[in-house]
Amino acid sequence: MSGQTTPREHTNVLILALGQALFLIVAVTVMTLSGVVGEGLATDPTLATLPVAAMMVGTLVTTLPASLFMKRFGRRTGFLLGAGIGGFGGAAFAAAGVLAESFWLFVFGNLLLGGYQASAMYYRFAAADVASDAFRPRAISLVMAGGVAAAFLGPWNAHHTQSLLPSAPEAGPYLMLGALALLAMALLAWLRVPAPPEERGPARPMRDILPQGRFLVALTAAALGYAVMVLLMTATPLAMRQTGFDMGQVALVMQWHVLGMFAPSFVTGHLITRFGVTRILAVGNALVLFSVALAAHGETLAHFWLALFLLGVGWNFLFIGGSTLLTTTHTATEKGKVQGVNDLTIFTLVTAGSLLAGALLRPLGWDGLNLAMLPVIAVLTVAILWLWRDDSRAPARA
Repeated sequence: MSGQTTPREHTNVLILALGQALFLIVAVTVMTLSGVVGEGLATDPTLATLPVAAMMVGTLVTTLPASLFMKRFGRRTGFLLGAGIGGFGGAAFAAAGVLAESFWLFVFGNLLLGGYQASAMYYRFAAADVASDAFRPRAISLVMAGGVAAAFLGPWNAHHTQSLLPSAPEAGPYLMLGALALLAMALLAWLRVPAPPEERGPARPMRDILPQGRFLVALTAAALGYAVMVLLMTATPLAMRQTGFDMGQVALVMQWHVLGMFAPSFVTGHLITRFGVTRILAVGNALVLFSVALAAHGETLAHFWLALFLLGVGWNFLFIGGSTLLTTTHTATEKGKVQGVNDLTIFTLVTAGSLLAGALLRPLGWDGLNLAMLPVIAVLTVAILWLWRDDSRAPARA
């Protein structure tokens, strides 16, 4: 495929980036607010982060079906259903749960929002579908850059739209999420993803794909990096509130964290093209390590702010690097199941991380929770070292 890009490629990537921004406002609002709302609605404080975990469970159970559905009926149809049923429906139920002061109705709304997340996770792969070979890393990266808007609008929505319903202020942000999901549907209706070229060769079974070293590294980088990030991100609002910080300060830290997650996306694809995916994964892992060390060192606002910002940047390098590496491990006919298994694994670990956040924070404390991430970072280090060694062997194999 030619290295030249077309106006339609750029239009599709723009639509996907805007769709990503709208979805991530939803995700950031849930991560910032749902644990705090859950703590107020739940009779058992250990269930505070269950609504956040419910979103991850919803993602987990719909990720693979969404991938297979899109393979048969197309990306656009899957994206529209995800935004409609998961996004609008989930936001409506979550708002209703707040209005009715029903913890379990609120949890159900967050569960449906997970279906929205499952479909939106494929925006980055849709960008790969519409991009030429040379443009592909940048296309994935630019779609992820849509999260920069969410860095500002997500915490803003969680904090400032509570005035929409003075009688039930915490319902306001979820009503806004429903409106954003409808806007996303209107936008995604203009998406044009070309049908993939028909491949006549047989697709390998997953048992042949799974043992590939490079597939396992791609999966490890994205899944473990994401799980560590979500566990610490979910625990942050609770840890900060326990330390005495107000919601405005929590929103500020979360804003900079999300900015760290997505602002590098403007250059991550270029960095991967220039320096190679292995080096970017290594830098991402080092940033996560530095982040947890810094967080364990103190609990001032500056410690929370810098640690969460660095955690976001490290996640960006690991996730985009892992996603880019994954696209090199399968053929077009294998894409649906490989991407589905990849994201299913990611959200199995992410769900576990979000469920454990509240339960581990109480006995371990914020510093202990961060130090507990060191074994996971060690596994990531081993995986990246293997990839580095495999890269060095590539010229000899060629």
